[in-house]
Amino acid sequence: MSFSDVNVEDDGEAVAGSTDFGSEEVRGMPAEVSWEMLDKSRFFLLGAALFSGVSAALYPAVVLKTHLQVSPPPQAAASTTAAAILRRYGPRGFYRGFGASLAGTVPARAVYMAALEATKSAVGSAAVRLGVAEPAASAAASAAGGVSAAVAAQVVWTPVDVVSQRLMIETADRYHGGADAFRKILLADGVRGLYRGFGVSILTYAPSSAAWWTSYAMVQRLFWRALGPAHHDSHMSVLAVQGASAAVAGGAAALVTMPLDTVKTRLQVMDTGAGRPASLASAARALVREGGLAACYRGFGPRWASMSLSAAAMVTAYEFLKRLSAKDTSRL
Repeated sequence: MSFSDVNVEDDGEAVAGSTDFGSEEVRGMPAEVSWEMLDKSRFFLLGAALFSGVSAALYPAVVLKTHLQVSPPPQAAASTTAAAILRRYGPRGFYRGFGASLAGTVPARAVYMAALEATKSAVGSAAVRLGVAEPAASAAASAAGGVSAAVAAQVVWTPVDVVSQRLMIETADRYHGGADAFRKILLADGVRGLYRGFGVSILTYAPSSAAWWTSYAMVQRLFWRALGPAHHDSHMSVLAVQGASAAVAGGAAALVTMPLDTVKTRLQVMDTGAGRPASLASAARALVREGGLAACYRGFGPRWASMSLSAAAMVTAYEFLKRLSAKDTSRL
């Protein structure tokens, strides 16, 4: 996950629900389990286990996407690359770097959620006080929350991303686990080595997160407008709408941010011929020389599937988690 992946590839992360900015409830939308209704200790404990399971299920797609992005031309098909990974490393090859990734996911997710909720609440409440209509205030709050959450999370996530992606593609004799990779990268390149691609990560995930949250809210409203209020009391309908909306938003974000994600991945794991880190401009030029615009979309299929499925899984898991963590279940 590249938190891409949102993340969330990310694995950055989808948290469903609309923030109540005032006393007026969003028309045409079912009631949400609010943040104030949750038992926070139960929520974070169960959430760590639940989201770790979702990340584990989707991690092979991230590994495949990374191999496709850094492979030299001619570009092999995704199935061919998957078969090569399986032949060379066995089934464990699809989980290389997973331990390092998982260790960083928990703090990165906590930072993401804190920044998201704080920003959405502050921006949404301010917009409503200024007389902005609730739908517009919700969209603005979602966009601002997505940007601040992505930026804050990347401070934690980028070193984890660098280490896990090195472990995905390097031979086993170069790095012996996440701690060894972290130490060797730090000794060779200093702290800057752990933050390779940080700038392009911000350029990738900040607009991606903003677009994801805004489009997710808009698509969800369209679905509920089509279904009507008769389905608001059905938990299955709520989860289905949220999951489908998240999948659409995740796929759209993958399409828009794929070129930057490819450049970011190559920056983080590849060196120039002289052994020096490549610059953003040189990495982009080299990529285009290799295969034109199509090269920027290497690994798009796995990333699109990973982001769409991850978004749908994370949202439905989050809603299920909120209901498990509610202080008073009789109110649901």
